[in-house]
Amino acid sequence: MNNVTTSYKPSLKAVESAAEKLKGIASVTPLIKNVQYSKQFDANIFFKREDLQQVRSYKIRGAYHKMSSLNASQIENEIVCASAGNHAQGVAISCKLLKIKGTIFMPSPTPNQKIEQVKMFGEDYIDVVLVGDTFDDAYHAAMTACERLNKTFIHPFDDEKVIEGQATVGLEIIDQAKTHPIHYVFVPIGGGGLSAGLSSVFKTLSPQTKIIGVEPKGAPSMLTSINNNRNTTLKSIESFVDGAAVKRVGDLNFAICKETLDHVVTVDEGKICQTILDLYNKDAIVVEPAGALSLSALEQFSKAIRGKNVVCVISGSNNDITRTAEIKERALLYANLKHYFIVKFPQRAGALREFVTTILGPDDDITHFEYTKKVNREKDVAVVGLQLKSPKDLEPLITKMKLHNFFGDYLNDKPDLFQFLV
Repeated sequence: MNNVTTSYKPSLKAVESAAEKLKGIASVTPLIKNVQYSKQFDANIFFKREDLQQVRSYKIRGAYHKMSSLNASQIENEIVCASAGNHAQGVAISCKLLKIKGTIFMPSPTPNQKIEQVKMFGEDYIDVVLVGDTFDDAYHAAMTACERLNKTFIHPFDDEKVIEGQATVGLEIIDQAKTHPIHYVFVPIGGGGLSAGLSSVFKTLSPQTKIIGVEPKGAPSMLTSINNNRNTTLKSIESFVDGAAVKRVGDLNFAICKETLDHVVTVDEGKICQTILDLYNKDAIVVEPAGALSLSALEQFSKAIRGKNVVCVISGSNNDITRTAEIKERALLYANLKHYFIVKFPQRAGALREFVTTILGPDDDITHFEYTKKVNREKDVAVVGLQLKSPKDLEPLITKMKLHNFFGDYLNDKPDLFQFLV
């Protein structure tokens, strides 16, 4: 994207060496043509199924490759990492396989399912420390422990050995697609380890392939950095896509990606949620939000990819089932089918019946109803959530509510109020 030469880029020899080390450790995941998406975009859409790894993400590649390079002194002093999910699992299983003791710092709100997965993979070789409210809190605690106890920190993305391990995903794709040249690869970006490694391999072995990096709209750290031509720390991020929501990408990764990525785009979190639901309902594939990023960007390139061979990296499937309701909600909001209002009900018999029979359409559903404290003697106030059949039904609904004096306020475009409902 810029004519700037990076000081470090994983060599093909280094990536091939990483692939050798990973034999029997990380699965050579399948590259599978998907019928649904191929038909939808009139293209050959292939899924690189990193969600099928033993730890259900590609993170084992970089973690194991890094840890297998440690010297005797580093192994004796033990390792530390910080993660809220996939990297922690990759490090945990690497600790067990390599017989290295490790301490994994995780934010206190981490779902118990993820904590138990980490403990299962690491067994007696790891200790889990829950600290702080965010990844940044866990990261700072881990770095403090490293400095105080002279331990080695296993970075989730900003490390040469980690990048080389993640780069083996690209090596596999090229090997698996020998009979059909790849025109596009869509790859998710969090800290940038996967995108930096994969794009470096493609620029060496398949330079004609366009590499598209995809970030969540609420955490565009790579796109912002490339636009600023310097690695930039975001002040705040939307953390929903937890596997790809970082305030700052790796310095090594930024230097590589600004040279090797053809485009970086963002995708709305609601669109990602719809992709998750579509994959589950149509293909019985379970993905986490970060795992749906690459597919969610295809619509932005629908004309460019028509008739082309396209690979989407499905990066992980560590999705907590307790998030299903939120995923459905965000998808409906993105599709403009779910709406929240403050509704004013006159204090008279039959007011609620009138609202249901006169105001609502035959296909409109009430999904949320909560009375608030009375604000005056004449009217009661309720927060009402409605699911519509079509986005076109919204304006007529609001018009009828105003005409019959039920309309109080529309909440979807008021984030300070809306965050308490969703």
